[in-house]
Parts: sequence; C-alpha cells; structure tokens
Amino acid sequence: MTSNEKTQLICKILSDKKADGIVYIAVENKTSLCDYFIIAGGRSKTQVKALAENLEEKLKKEYDIVPRRTEGIQGGRWAVLDYEDVIVHLFGDEERDFYRLERLWEDGENLTRYDG
Repeated sequence: MTSNEKTQLICKILSDKKADGIVYIAVENKTSLCDYFIIAGGRSKTQVKALAENLEEKLKKEYDIVPRRTEGIQGGRWAVLDYEDVIVHLFGDEERDFYRLERLWEDGENLTRYDG
C-alpha cells in the first residue's frame, strides 16, 4: 500500500466515524519523519478517544497495519498514531486551535481537505 493509499484509507475511516475537519498534508519534501500528516478533530474527549481506538482497531483487523507508536489516546484531548509514512493527529476543538498544526506544515499547496 502506498503512502497516498494509506492516507486516503485513514481519512475514510475517520470520516465514517464523523471526525471533524479532516485534512492531510503532504510533507515528504519537508521532513524525513513521514510522507503525510493527517489532522482531524472530535467534538469531545470521548469522540477523540473513540476515533483513535476505532482507527487502530480497523487498520489492524482489516489491513494488518499497526501503529509504530501511539500517544495521548487515553486522555481523549489529543492523540497521535504513527503509521510510519503517515502520522495521524486527532484533537479536541481547544487543542486543535491551540496547536494549529496545519499552519506549521502547510505551504498553501500541500494541504488537502478531505471531503469523503
């Protein structure tokens, strides 16, 4: 599976669970960390946690894809799931406004809003 295919799959899984404001940013020319960042939001701690857990479960069960590392899921305010070439950032509303990762990584041409 290519990085772009994995990105599209993750965005669809998040969209199916009603994640807010899903965007993906191509960063392969900006960092060696990964090829894409996916940023999405949940309306509550419960939803952020559920989005992360559902994503992790579906990718493992249906595609045998497991994250290299996860952080923050249990707290529900934010979560990071590292799928090597794709890193997923999930935020509650306040945390997303505070961190504004889109602003840090997008250059006007590499950010795409996922419409599902």
